[in-house]
Amino acid sequence: MGTSFPPLSQISSGMPVEITQVVTTTYTGGATPTYFSGADPLPTPFVFSTADWPAQDKLPPTDSSEVQQWMKELDGWNIPDISPTVDGTCASDPANAANASSRGWWTCGGYTRDTDITNCPNEPMTWGLSFDDGPAFYTTKLLRYLDQQKTKATFFVVGSRCIESPNILRDEYMTGHEISVHTWSHPHLTTLTNAEIVAELGWTRKAIKTILGVTPTTMRPPYGDIDDRVRAISLAMGMVPIIWTRTKAGISFDTFDWEIPGGVVSSQQSFAQFESILGNASTLPDGFVVLEHDLFEQTVDMAVGYTLPAAFSHQPPFTMKPIGQCNAIPYTNMYVESNLNGSFPIANTTSDGGIDTNGDGTGDAKSKNSTTSNTKSNAAYPQAQLASVPIFSALFLATLATLVAL
Repeated sequence: MGTSFPPLSQISSGMPVEITQVVTTTYTGGATPTYFSGADPLPTPFVFSTADWPAQDKLPPTDSSEVQQWMKELDGWNIPDISPTVDGTCASDPANAANASSRGWWTCGGYTRDTDITNCPNEPMTWGLSFDDGPAFYTTKLLRYLDQQKTKATFFVVGSRCIESPNILRDEYMTGHEISVHTWSHPHLTTLTNAEIVAELGWTRKAIKTILGVTPTTMRPPYGDIDDRVRAISLAMGMVPIIWTRTKAGISFDTFDWEIPGGVVSSQQSFAQFESILGNASTLPDGFVVLEHDLFEQTVDMAVGYTLPAAFSHQPPFTMKPIGQCNAIPYTNMYVESNLNGSFPIANTTSDGGIDTNGDGTGDAKSKNSTTSNTKSNAAYPQAQLASVPIFSALFLATLATLVAL
């Protein structure tokens, strides 16, 4: 049975609202994924309580006991002393925009570091498939389409949406898609203080852990708004930044599907941008990562009706993979609890040897690695240990080592 979608010209900010689809399966506590070994069982089904969480879609307060515990994860890391940007955009902040190269500000100039994942190395014609801002009401429609195509993706989830739609998040995870952190309230991270960044990442990480029982080792900054300060904080908390592909000529692999619901661009304009992306992708030596969203009905209809079918039918054909997979990262290493990598993520641990995902002072997220801890203590971290990691490049590790106080 196919997935329905409206004609391209009818996908707009004022389109009729479709009835949402229910999740395919409601998973009980104790269920385990069948597609990778070492997975912990699901926790008991999530029950929302306002007393347990910050207000949705708002910057979390920084004076909570949880944030105070998470701030300790920055100990032993060289967090750059970079002032916050004005609003995360170039036009409003000419002084920081002029200094974008030295601060590694992706928003103004597309500056990246070797610790960023931005493409699918050495895999030409490979599409690192990802969707941002869910889980949401129409994500189930996208999941059914991906299941029909036998295709997996990386979902960058917002903490506020996770506690609103926990069963959809469980459906994503249990059916084999990768789950990654995309902040609590979707702000421009470069505009925030260190504590505010920690709160945004920490609460989302806790929501995912509470619902799925796993702690992601990757994150994506909203709007791609990242600089060296945001990178260092993310890495200190055990999360590798993932953005999307941007060529040296400045071509961004952003479909701009997110501008359709607001009436900024038409569906035809968004699809034309996507067709340009496909043309540019065919010339790249590496695979690529495209920015798409599952938050709105319009963006899901664009994906299942137009962008993904165009990619599947493209000649020569594209290979679709989740971003971790197209970067040769074993699925187990996408989560702390099943991670078998002895040297990454590097994060400060509690006295009982784990990452304090819950913010209660105890290490509830612990690696299954049997030979060496995947975390670093407050003591000096041996630089030689970094060189043994097979899934990260030497340049990546050299950059990472500079962030750790030795």
